[in-house]
Amino acid sequence: MSNAMVEVARTWIGTPYMHQAAAKGIGCDCLGLIRGVWRELYGDEPESVPAYTADWAEPQGEELLLAAASRHMRLVTDGAFTLGEVLLFRMRDGAVAKHLGLFSGSVPHPKFIHAYTGHGVIESPLSAPWQRRIAARFTVSRG
Repeated sequence: MSNAMVEVARTWIGTPYMHQAAAKGIGCDCLGLIRGVWRELYGDEPESVPAYTADWAEPQGEELLLAAASRHMRLVTDGAFTLGEVLLFRMRDGAVAKHLGLFSGSVPHPKFIHAYTGHGVIESPLSAPWQRRIAARFTVSRG
């Protein structure tokens, strides 16, 4: 199913960035991208997403996104990246994890698909600075 996740995510490339949205071609944020790919592959989302601010619970120090991902996906603790893994990032040391992407390949270099403020949905190199920010990796294991 991981190749399918990458294929679907690539159809979202070019979608403008829009906070809290999850509509292909119209607008989405990083969570909205993952939600949209999930809906296309599996149907209904596993839980409703409450409204959230851009700071993702940073003032309270709550790992809300990490907790939600852990409820619905399997944590990957080691090994090489595999296609379709959901990557969760800390944008700075000591901050809560609040950015998501989808590992999309390693040839000729590692890359991932994500929705990024000011850029929309793009496929970016998974460079060393991005890799250092990874807080957790997940796989989706559904029918």
